[in-house]
Amino acid sequence: MIEGIKVIGFDADDTLWTNEIYFRETEERVKKLLSPYVDAESIIPELYHTEMQNMYIYGYGIKAFILSVLETAIRITDGKLPVSILQDIILLGKNQLSHAAELLEGVEDTLNALVSKYRLIVVTKGDLLDQEKKLRESGLEHLFHHVEIMSNKNEGTYKKLLQHLDVRPEEFVMIGNSLRSDILPPLALGCYAIHVPYYIVWEHERVDEPVVNSRFYTADSLWDVVSLLP
Repeated sequence: MIEGIKVIGFDADDTLWTNEIYFRETEERVKKLLSPYVDAESIIPELYHTEMQNMYIYGYGIKAFILSVLETAIRITDGKLPVSILQDIILLGKNQLSHAAELLEGVEDTLNALVSKYRLIVVTKGDLLDQEKKLRESGLEHLFHHVEIMSNKNEGTYKKLLQHLDVRPEEFVMIGNSLRSDILPPLALGCYAIHVPYYIVWEHERVDEPVVNSRFYTADSLWDVVSLLP
């Protein structure tokens, strides 16, 4: 049981609603578009390499992803792609942005069980317009005291969030599916953190070393979090 919590932070993508599966679907469609021009198995590794190089410029989100797809497509085909293929890639990005927020199982029940006892906040990263749209369409917005859409999740941004909320680290617990973004930075500040794994994890968010910390917890589902809090 985690005692003394006043504020609960919830990651959004793949914690409250589905997200990563749509990136994987777009990647597969990109492979089909580009496979007549290059080795299909080289496309995703090359794309990941481009994303990592561009991250400090574009940040996270679908728009950043599609810009990296376009750059990769042009580079690995030596600029020989027809304009129609580039147009198809842009359309894939627009289609991905049009996906409605599909809530994961147990999300509404979990939030409703906690909202009267704690201040609930959303702590997410990515494109501002896209995340605002998903939250608005989710029907959950009224349950949150505060929404924080960060350019990145690290110790510095979490520290600023705690200061803004006027809450001590030991009074805050962060819940999410990414060890790198949702778990390790809050733990480093002395907060609590609960990892709720999702079956798909973006390569960039993977952490190979086990997390060893007395304030670290795991839960098989979001609903299981309720039993960890008084």
